Amino acid sequence: MAMTTTDDEELGSGYRLDPAAPGRFERDGFVRLSGVLRPATIARFEPVITGKVIELNQLHLPLSERSTYDRAFLQVTNLWRHSELVRRLVCSTRLARIAAELMGVDGVRLYHDQALYKEPGGGITPWHADQFYWPFASDRTCTVWVPLQDTPVDLGPLQFAVGSHRFGFGRDLPIGDESEAALQHALAAQGFPVAGDPYRAGEVSYHQGWTFHRAGPNRSDVPRRVMTVIYLDADLTVAEPTNEHQRGDLAGWLPGARPGQVPDTPLNPVLYRRPR
Repeated sequence: MAMTTTDDEELGSGYRLDPAAPGRFERDGFVRLSGVLRPATIARFEPVITGKVIELNQLHLPLSERSTYDRAFLQVTNLWRHSELVRRLVCSTRLARIAAELMGVDGVRLYHDQALYKEPGGGITPWHADQFYWPFASDRTCTVWVPLQDTPVDLGPLQFAVGSHRFGFGRDLPIGDESEAALQHALAAQGFPVAGDPYRAGEVSYHQGWTFHRAGPNRSDVPRRVMTVIYLDADLTVAEPTNEHQRGDLAGWLPGARPGQVPDTPLNPVLYRRPR
């Protein structure tokens, strides 16, 4: 599927970020942005991403036989290495520059991408914080969540506990039944509001690595199709892993990088640097 000049220009150009957005990102731990991608651009990427998810997915158990985690979504990573078209989205200047501006850093590099497809009848995505899984010495990380269709409540849009990136409880919990129960109680007890509005195609959100988030089940008869990209401060260094998940991530997503080093590897290219 050929890209048009208009698509290339959109992905290679900047987005006019509201000057207040970085402040909201720091205060709330996330921000939602409208009109980041045109619906026509989403429509061009969605069939290719969906095709790659079908091709590369290795989870084929019926929903009734899966764990809570595996009922939440089909997860396929680093699609950028399997499709030139997907690479243009994942490595786009537009999405990466927004990440750098929100985090207040000079540049960002890629950690990895993830397609997250919640099947019809798929279960909840339990409360969790992504950075539990990541072996980094800094919290200057974020994820862009790009729905590939309008995402009403019935499809299970992302929900954020507003301001929870500063909450220390639950940072040692992997995603699952325990994190859902413990964090649901703790976040409510602390009075964190929950933001979980529907998304329109072309609207995206960025959330910090320690922001607690979840999603409801998919009660519709169509899959919830979402593409995500995880960004790192380009100068961030690797930390000594503190759990088995971080050890796995260090080996799988940061090949050859060692604690104390900037992960300048072939899988972690710099996607944007602010002009000097």
